Amino acid sequence: MTPHGHAPHRPALDISLQLLDSFPDTGGATPDPGIPVLASVVAETNDPAAVVTAGRAVAAWARTVGRGPCHNGLYDGGLAGTLVGLRLGARIHPVLHRAADRLRDHLLDRASTRPWRTADVGLPDYDLISGPSGTLLALCAGTPQPTRGQLRPFAEHLAVLCDSGDLRRLRTGQYPGHPLLGRVNTGMGHGVAGLTAGLTAAVRRVGPRPRLLTPLRHAAHWLVRQSFDDARSVRSWEGAGLDGPPPAGARARQAWCYGSPGITWALWDASDALGDRATADWAAAAFTTLAQRYDEDFHLFGDPLTDRLGLCHGAAGVLAVADAFHRWARLPAAATLSARLVEHLNHRLPEALASGGPRTTPPGRAPGARTSLLDGAPGALSVLLTVTHGTSRDWLPCLGLR
Repeated sequence: MTPHGHAPHRPALDISLQLLDSFPDTGGATPDPGIPVLASVVAETNDPAAVVTAGRAVAAWARTVGRGPCHNGLYDGGLAGTLVGLRLGARIHPVLHRAADRLRDHLLDRASTRPWRTADVGLPDYDLISGPSGTLLALCAGTPQPTRGQLRPFAEHLAVLCDSGDLRRLRTGQYPGHPLLGRVNTGMGHGVAGLTAGLTAAVRRVGPRPRLLTPLRHAAHWLVRQSFDDARSVRSWEGAGLDGPPPAGARARQAWCYGSPGITWALWDASDALGDRATADWAAAAFTTLAQRYDEDFHLFGDPLTDRLGLCHGAAGVLAVADAFHRWARLPAAATLSARLVEHLNHRLPEALASGGPRTTPPGRAPGARTSLLDGAPGALSVLLTVTHGTSRDWLPCLGLR
């Protein structure tokens, strides 16, 4: 473990402590798991002050849960995200396991009715952000790990959606006239990559059941067929499956949510679980094309915190994927990119938060956005501290990672 006081890493810990210390005073109710995830990571740095600060933040967060939209999803205020927060918060306050168990049972009761469509679907019928892929991954975050029976309704539903090689069941029918949503989405947040991550997690925990393996192969092979080399020679994907020749030009959005990082990881991890070395090697080579040509000035754009630095669109999400490729695939280019992005975040995060501190809500965002795991500072800081301090990785399933 890297000592928490080591100079290059101390700014990230200091910013984390400031954010967690300020949270109890904000009065902001948020079911998002960003605060307890960050607190659980900070508490593992073995700084006595950090443990106290993390404990206060988790206690304040726990008092606000249950006030969100109460849909079943992992993000956007969903109950599965609250479950992740309770499980990670319970590492500091074990009493929270009781609330987590009750919420888990509630989600399982809802899942037992199979409330999701299998034709003319919408995003909540399958995706990682608001649908069963994310709820399945939420069950895998923290401890205790789910049983096979708990994962079964989610995994079997995702398998049905991938019962054909063209994934035709994933052509959404709930957004008439939308230029993209009528086609099959490719991304980690809303598309086949996130569904693939959910199925992969199920295969690893349920075992290599044929009724899961064949749909997982369908999803992986479909993603391979949608790829193309962009003008920068980066293996890329559009937001939706191709319905003609690949587009011209370079693809700027290369992030956890869309593009090469999230999709190549989902492909590699699925292929690894399937024992398909050829496709796993293909996915590693595809990520290498991005790692070798990654350009912070081109591939990172938008709001300095939410888009350039955050998990969903920014540097932290790419770092999380690069670190996973480095750790599990032993990919040299991933290690090099990971080191670059650690340095990038260590330099940019203090600057991004200096003007208003961690209390500042980005313009145009809801008040809870600053504490969001995907869009706010907690996610970027959690990844940075996980990579540099070697803390527990058991929160990463809620990103489709490990």
